[in-house]
Amino acid sequence: MKNMTLKKIFFGVLKWCALGVLIGTLGGLIGACFAHLLSFVTRLRQAEPWLILLLPIGSIATVLLYQVFNMHNYGGTNEIILCLTNKKPIRTIAAPLIFISSAITHLFGGSAGREGAALQLGGGGAAALCTVLRLKDDDRSVAVISGMSAVFAALFGTPLTAAFFVLEFKLSFKVIGRAILPCFISSIVATKLSSTLAVASETVHISSINTFTFPTIAKIIILSLGLSILGRLMCLAFHKTDHLMRRLIPNAFLRTALAAAIIVALTAIVGDMRYNGSGMSMAIMAIEGKADWFDFILKIVFTAVTLAAGLKGGEIVPTFCVGATFGCVFGGMLGLDYGFAAALGLVGLFCCATNSPVSAVFLGVEMFGFSALPYFIIICIFLWLLSANNGLFENRFFKSPIFSRIRKQGTTKAR
Repeated sequence: MKNMTLKKIFFGVLKWCALGVLIGTLGGLIGACFAHLLSFVTRLRQAEPWLILLLPIGSIATVLLYQVFNMHNYGGTNEIILCLTNKKPIRTIAAPLIFISSAITHLFGGSAGREGAALQLGGGGAAALCTVLRLKDDDRSVAVISGMSAVFAALFGTPLTAAFFVLEFKLSFKVIGRAILPCFISSIVATKLSSTLAVASETVHISSINTFTFPTIAKIIILSLGLSILGRLMCLAFHKTDHLMRRLIPNAFLRTALAAAIIVALTAIVGDMRYNGSGMSMAIMAIEGKADWFDFILKIVFTAVTLAAGLKGGEIVPTFCVGATFGCVFGGMLGLDYGFAAALGLVGLFCCATNSPVSAVFLGVEMFGFSALPYFIIICIFLWLLSANNGLFENRFFKSPIFSRIRKQGTTKAR
């Protein structure tokens, strides 16, 4: 009996190692193709700024595309996780749709990222693979989240962040336990493959780090309070702008055209296109110590209107931009080094907006190196405790114990 158990464990590990390599290879290829496509359309938009005028047409095309395939009510990454929780089939058409629609967003100047698309591409691609391999139930769930981590890792070059980010979704402990090995393998394979295919990783050097002293820690805690407030306002803006426009303008085509026209008008008022696109270049400039005090405000406005228009992409890279520019400005006012504070802002707001304390720490290490690790741990702990459990993604595993208790007490009193 013992030999049979060991044999079962051995072949189970072997199976998931092989599937991890297979899913990682698929995810690496998808991620590399997607990264090069977005890079191409972004360069084209920058070379031909007049393309921003076609954003209303692009937004109408996106809405029409989703309606043709009966995906107008598609919930994105949250729907994929909900399908895994409820054991429902994932609509595999979501993968090619998000591939095309994200390219449209970046080509015409919408303010959106690419990680939401990465998670949906990975989830949809892995779901299609599960159909071919006839994987079902928990095996299917493990394969899907491994696919999500693979494409995320391929795009950003951050395998540990990608693996832990998907493992922090609220799934059954059985699924999470089985998914650890294939998630890590698929993320590493996808990262290596995308790097071989000339996809650059998101790594930035911090020129100077403040000395680890009590005054520095106190300043970081004050910065985390500001980021906590900013995170709630940002998530509120993203969600409420969409809900408000849906209520005021029920017609999807009129709504998307109007929202896209607002983005075009805002771009004309600003006078340049730095708030269009994902915002990663602005985040890097902030880490180099260059940011205006209003950058984070305008990036929130541009992204909120883009999402309300129904344009696709993601919210995490704009969150990087908002956090980095806010950290650079506010942290600099506190006396922290501008670039160091920008890095803290980027990592901290990601943690706060996604309820992902573990993956946020790994994000800091993989993007900026080990030298600032203690600071990343401090700010992520504080921002996780201060997070209000209503971030960008639903069904997150690590809910803030403080706000969970407050919400529970409020519910009890209401009854």
